[in-house]
Amino acid sequence: MSAFDTARLRADFPILRTQMRGKPLVYLDTAASAQKPQVVIEAVSNFYRHENANIHRGLYELSEQASLRYEAAREKVRELLGAADAREIIFTRNTTEAINLVAWSWGRSNIGPGDEVLITALEHHANLVPWQQLCAERGARLRVAPISDDGELELDGCESLLGRQTKLIAAAHVSNAIGTRLPVKKLAGLAQARGIPLLLDGAQAAPRFPVNVRELGADFYAVSGHKLYGPTGIGALYARAELLESMPPWQTGGGMIEQVSFERSSFAPAPVRFEAGTPDIAGAVGLAAAVDYLRGVGLARIEQHEAALLAEAVLRLGEIPGLRIIAGGEQQTGVLSFVLDGVHPHDVGAVLDAEGVAIRAGHHCAQPLMKRLGVTATARVSFGLYNTSEDIERLAAALRRCIEIFR
Repeated sequence: MSAFDTARLRADFPILRTQMRGKPLVYLDTAASAQKPQVVIEAVSNFYRHENANIHRGLYELSEQASLRYEAAREKVRELLGAADAREIIFTRNTTEAINLVAWSWGRSNIGPGDEVLITALEHHANLVPWQQLCAERGARLRVAPISDDGELELDGCESLLGRQTKLIAAAHVSNAIGTRLPVKKLAGLAQARGIPLLLDGAQAAPRFPVNVRELGADFYAVSGHKLYGPTGIGALYARAELLESMPPWQTGGGMIEQVSFERSSFAPAPVRFEAGTPDIAGAVGLAAAVDYLRGVGLARIEQHEAALLAEAVLRLGEIPGLRIIAGGEQQTGVLSFVLDGVHPHDVGAVLDAEGVAIRAGHHCAQPLMKRLGVTATARVSFGLYNTSEDIERLAAALRRCIEIFR
């Protein structure tokens, strides 16, 4: 961590100078939404001040410039994810919308009665409910790959559920609730051997370490801008070109058509076919700035920094009486969930807030996983590139204060 200049990086984030409850803010909820560096804030502000115009259809210079900025942002996301072509990148509002796009478009064209979709027991509701609803509508079956008591995906159990009726595997790259890093390359191998497409929820992975969708063997990969240190309301879906070509639009209207008459309409090729209406242009510009920022810091260095923080937090929290860490497996990444004997996670969160420490408490949009782990909720700490050892010290002190209050 000595080679990682956290003090300099923290200076890039204006919000970290905020006082909360009269104390300096300790922000440990990056898994929910990362804070924004000044370059992202300025990129969005500058767009609205000097570049704002609608894209693709304007014949004037300002519109042409905005269009170039928007498409340049698409190229930035392509670079981040290692896609072969920028046309494989579709802008969405977030990971949730990206997954729903696949479910509505690809899913309704390829999944029918008797078919199966395989997910894992670790999934965020965003990668569970769309498939649950699709299966109910189409007469298909949702299968769930098991996990071990320490939060690891059981690959043998996963493989045993694959059959001729399996039409899709949908899995998190990293669990948002307990930080498990899934063996997605092995999942891809199982999928490719059977000709099954693989969708990965990359919301927690893409901000934490280098991702290359082609090396991973992903057919679909979904990310959220707000977790990538970019604006809210912008995200992206990577989809292999061969799949996109066969997928019908899921929303229709302006901007995604070729010809319209009262009798019929024809649609533009991907990615425009999947971006009906005026998109979040400023959000895309801000996302491009965030991608540049992350790549400038270095995702491999961010991965090392967060791994060191996680190891330190495990040691420090392990010293606190009555605190039980919910395991996230051997490759746990960026997220640490725990419960404190006799204290509801919501009360833990409230006490920590009074100490200026921001964490998440609840089921983390993963209620089936909570049930599997035998808890109703957890307190969750999640790290970002701006967190420090001092943040962990403040966290530990606040947790000891919590014990004093409730005991």
